[in-house]
Amino acid sequence: MHYDAVMAFHSRRSPVVGRGGMTATSQPLAAAAGLAALRAGGNAADAAVATAAALNVTEPTSTGIGGDCFALFYDAKTRRVTALNGSGRAPQGLTLELLKKQGFGGGLPPYHAHTVTVPGAAAGWHDLVERHGRLALAEVLAPAIRLAEEGYPVAPVTAYYWGRGAEAQLRQAANGDELLIDGRAPRPGEAFRNPGLARALRALAEGGKAAYYQGEIAEAIAAVIREAGGVMSAADLAAHVSTWDEPISVAYRDFRVWECPPNGQGLAALLALNVLEGFDLRGKEALGIERLHLMIEAMRLAFADTRWFVADPATNPAPLADLLAKGYAAERRALINPRRATLDQTRGTPTGSSDTVYLTAVDAEGNACSFINSNYYGFGTGIVPKGWGFTLQNRGYGFSLDAQHPNALAPGKRPYHTIIPALITHEDSGDLFASYGVMGGFMQPQGHMQVAVGLIDDRLDPQAALDRPRFCIDDGTAGGAVALEEGIPVETMSALAQMGHPVRPASGMARTLFGRGQVILRDRETGVLWGGSDPRADGCAMAES
Repeated sequence: MHYDAVMAFHSRRSPVVGRGGMTATSQPLAAAAGLAALRAGGNAADAAVATAAALNVTEPTSTGIGGDCFALFYDAKTRRVTALNGSGRAPQGLTLELLKKQGFGGGLPPYHAHTVTVPGAAAGWHDLVERHGRLALAEVLAPAIRLAEEGYPVAPVTAYYWGRGAEAQLRQAANGDELLIDGRAPRPGEAFRNPGLARALRALAEGGKAAYYQGEIAEAIAAVIREAGGVMSAADLAAHVSTWDEPISVAYRDFRVWECPPNGQGLAALLALNVLEGFDLRGKEALGIERLHLMIEAMRLAFADTRWFVADPATNPAPLADLLAKGYAAERRALINPRRATLDQTRGTPTGSSDTVYLTAVDAEGNACSFINSNYYGFGTGIVPKGWGFTLQNRGYGFSLDAQHPNALAPGKRPYHTIIPALITHEDSGDLFASYGVMGGFMQPQGHMQVAVGLIDDRLDPQAALDRPRFCIDDGTAGGAVALEEGIPVETMSALAQMGHPVRPASGMARTLFGRGQVILRDRETGVLWGGSDPRADGCAMAES
């Protein structure tokens, strides 16, 4: 694997290379925790959970055991990809009728206790290590427990979002002060200890997932939600289970791109790539008008489908085989006007044939784990189970309150999920090519598509692919406005606007809108790993020699 031809693109930093294993995420201390698991004899699954747990400590603004997780695991021996759905469900007592009776028929406030779905991350960590890992969960969680007990200096970007979360959620939420220092967010470089979270992680390490879903932690979760006006019960928590699902994928050029199936929105990335496969992107300037217009339009078509079809497959299964068929992609591709934006694309009718953290880890044997964990809106609801040091997610805000919509709220149902991990394999052999992801709400499938194009069509190294300026359809809808990152030529921005795209430039801290990604590539000839970490965050890739 050689990247000499792409060095004309000026990356902000070089890719990281190594052979003995690699982790990449948005916090260096968390990446180091993953490497510690590899050094202890663990594999990519162990490293991923160690990293995720450390991120709960060092970046609670985005993630934690009060949220959900998804993972894709690549087994180097079998070349098989498995998908873990670690998302939780709505409480049994939460119905559309109840919300209407309480005056919420027009929609829920984003931080209300009713938006808390059962947190699935703790069970997801346990189940991933149990099925694919090699270490005991206690050994995997040890670095995170130490960080929480001893404290750590808060990184600059994290401190910024912690300050925003303090204003928006923590100061108003029950027990939110457990994540503040004298009523404020920690400053950049200021040490923060979280003894409550250390206690929660230690309980999980010693007692497994039962300690979270059937013990004191579950009782504290149910109690604080009741106090805040919600209806989740201890029985809702005790009933939670992760699921192992069949991953979905499409061939793109000489590769196969893998995503988790709905209720995650990975389907959107695959639909967009299927549409783009019919265009010669290599013959078009990377940040030029022709290519960006086609990519934006492909994403609009993908969102038109996924905002309808992505829902809990247990109650509203999507016609995945038909949606991902090449013939359907050709039908959708024909709807793209090469000279004009189409803002009113509608969902297709395939014919039946009968604020979030992302991390990745690859070990020396070539096993890979693409992993994502989220509270949804930063700190989620900001509600903290008393004494336990983590916030509860607001993932239920993703439900539709339209009873006729596939994603309509119902008891025990999983909501539309924005968080998605991804993998890429070689189509001819099934060998691992890349474990990657881009976090950030509806930016995630857009980021997956844009980074995949950089890696596959342009042969960029991982760091250069992540550095490249991006676009983002703000609200994840077919007709949404398009944010364009600083670095995209002004001439391109102007031309897109003239073609009918509602555009707005974004720079500075607003660049986090475009997601924070991580990529690890594996050279199948040499086994050398190439890693990159998004410059829009505080993190890095770290490797063993």
